[in-house]
Amino acid sequence: MWESLYNLFNDYTFQTVALGTGFLGLFSGVIGTLATLKQESLLGDVLSHSALPGIGLAFLVLREKNLIIMLVGAAIAGGIATALINWMKEKSIIKGDGAMSVTLSSFFGLGLVIMTYIQRQPNGNQAGLENFIYGQASSMLLKDVYLSVGLGTLLLVLLVIFWKEIKLYIFDPTFAYTLGFSGTFLNALVSLMIVVTIVIGLESVGVVLMSTLLIAPAIAARQWSNRMHIVAVVAGVFGFLSGIGGTFISSIGKQIPTGPTIVLVASLFVLISILFAPKRGLIAMQVRNRKARKRLIERAKQTT
Repeated sequence: MWESLYNLFNDYTFQTVALGTGFLGLFSGVIGTLATLKQESLLGDVLSHSALPGIGLAFLVLREKNLIIMLVGAAIAGGIATALINWMKEKSIIKGDGAMSVTLSSFFGLGLVIMTYIQRQPNGNQAGLENFIYGQASSMLLKDVYLSVGLGTLLLVLLVIFWKEIKLYIFDPTFAYTLGFSGTFLNALVSLMIVVTIVIGLESVGVVLMSTLLIAPAIAARQWSNRMHIVAVVAGVFGFLSGIGGTFISSIGKQIPTGPTIVLVASLFVLISILFAPKRGLIAMQVRNRKARKRLIERAKQTT
């Protein structure tokens, strides 16, 4: 057993995939904190599904699988979806959740139509294109890891630079506006960060599961603290461990898909946090309620 684990940890493919998915989880957890605290968790789901038609259209233009161009197409489609959601919220009576639901179903339906059309074309270049739907982390190369780490590091730098402005905009947008901060710019910046993070994870996790990897670590981290910077750090740690843990489990098993396993590990962190977080966990709350009940009973006895 120990020899098998030693061979696994020294395997080049495992190291590459674990490193890539670990950093993907880290970036997703940190950036996903913004969407969670903004109470727009559905936005991650919308943008991940909206990327599918961008990937398909980019392939139809080039007639070959060029990862960079397809990811650019995904980012453009995500940007269009974001602009469409904001337009519907500002120019119509449609609320945010309704606008996001309509956009999600419309873009994802369009993406499936485009993908079906591509698969029926007599062109062998489309083989493997469906992996963007469910992801295929096991096919990750070292150059993909470098690309993901480079883009993710750029996002973290932007987040640090605009941390105070983004924090103020998330918790009190009206006050941020009175101080002279542009709500349009900050909203576009946060949306851009979410789009780029989703684009980074499309190849490994896929459009269907990427939204969970974006939101689950942030939800789990939210149970452990009320301070935004701590939540962001803890979410990054949970995401990193989810990526490595999911890759490890899929590697020691037989024919276990890596992307769904990573999402399951992230969901396990959510369950553990909901149950065992020291302040907000259900078990901790029950313990506090029992102690409070005992104190009330003791006070009642003393008064009588």
